[in-house]
Amino acid sequence: MVRRIVLDTNVFVSALRSSRGASHRLLMMIGRADFEIALSVPLVVEYEDVAKRMEPETALSASDVDDIIDYLCSVAHLQEIHFLWRPVLKDARDDHVLEVAVGAGCAFIVTHNVRDFTGSERLGIRAVRPGEYLGSIGGSS
Repeated sequence: MVRRIVLDTNVFVSALRSSRGASHRLLMMIGRADFEIALSVPLVVEYEDVAKRMEPETALSASDVDDIIDYLCSVAHLQEIHFLWRPVLKDARDDHVLEVAVGAGCAFIVTHNVRDFTGSERLGIRAVRPGEYLGSIGGSS
């Protein structure tokens, strides 16, 4: 069984901003057998919104962002959210990420802001940084 994870928006944007680092390596590995990402409509909308606002920093056009997101949607586990049990996290704006992880049976949320997901472990989900996750699957961190 393939491990399923959720990428927090900050990891997605970090991967677009720089071709160096663990975030970019994770993004480039999506669609391979190492792991599967889970997405929801609200998370995809957030990816798109933030990435397009960061256009000058990423050197990607709106069309490029659309193509990347289309690819992610084509290979991801698309999770419908049928429950809302907010707030759980200290920043309620992060709860939708946790909802995807719970609904999709993910073991990990990959984020640069691990502390924002304090409490996710009560639901069986670990928040880890991109390098830590790469190390756990045998990728370089």
